[in-house]
Amino acid sequence: MAPPKKYPDELRERATRMAVEARLDPVSATGAIKRIAEQLGIHPEALRTWVKRAEIDAGDRPGTTSSDAERLAQLERENRELRRAN
Repeated sequence: MAPPKKYPDELRERATRMAVEARLDPVSATGAIKRIAEQLGIHPEALRTWVKRAEIDAGDRPGTTSSDAERLAQLERENRELRRAN
């Protein structure tokens, strides 16, 4: 079982939105993640991970989307259950 989330979903969404918007502006792009993380009281690496995930989900960055990863995990669980049943 996964550990409980340290930050609420609303904070994650707000911080991610702020960071993505700040990175689009060349003036505020440098150090945007660190600055926003400090303003909101979150760890910069957590915010960096959320931004990366948002970019992958939006198709702006290569990688496995959240929905694909969730579906893959579900199929792997089903596969394990079927192997145990046989």
